[in-house]
Amino acid sequence: MIKCTDTTAIYEEQLDLWPSKGKHILARYDNDHIIVYQAYRKTIGSYATSHQRFGGEFCYHRMSWIKPNFLWMMYRSGWATKVDQEIILAVTITRTFFDKILSIVVPTSISQDSKRSHTEWKRALESSPVRLQWDPDHAPDGTPQQRRAIQLGLKGEILKTYGQNEIIQVEGISDFVAEQSEVYRFLWRLDSLIFIFLSLVVLNASRQRSLCCEWITYFFKLDRVLVSQR
Repeated sequence: MIKCTDTTAIYEEQLDLWPSKGKHILARYDNDHIIVYQAYRKTIGSYATSHQRFGGEFCYHRMSWIKPNFLWMMYRSGWATKVDQEIILAVTITRTFFDKILSIVVPTSISQDSKRSHTEWKRALESSPVRLQWDPDHAPDGTPQQRRAIQLGLKGEILKTYGQNEIIQVEGISDFVAEQSEVYRFLWRLDSLIFIFLSLVVLNASRQRSLCCEWITYFFKLDRVLVSQR
């Protein structure tokens, strides 16, 4: 498991600390606690933050997935823009409980389980309260990485234990997510503008200039863009 910074950090600087490929648990943790992320609709998220546990409309009769990797959660929820995933929760649980979860996981794919035959794996998958899945990690723009990110599916008694007994803190971070999303979108548009500007320098055909203007208008939500015709 690879520890992320205790506070927020610039993504490009954090990349130097992360492996570029392989299966890794990227998380914020210490010797006693670890933070996992989940995304829900407002009613479930509000209940969790106000009661510091899961209840209300939360369903304990279906599997619930937790993700230690912040950026994977952002990819999965579309930076909190997908339906019923508008509320992002940072859930602090005990390391003891998290390690217990890891000790009883069964991979969702037989290709990720080298210790069992297909029959043994299928039987274990059906009976296990915890499922493990390794998915491609993603950059802020959604680009898949060679590095794999973990997510853990909980059900049954282990889910009840997680949702009602093992939570240290539930923090709603949707405002932070929206803020970071806007920062990223601004930088993306700035990079695009630089690219378009350089294109305008080297392209002379009026049709090509017009196309660049259309892109500038789209990126920056402008009514029109004036470009010298010389």
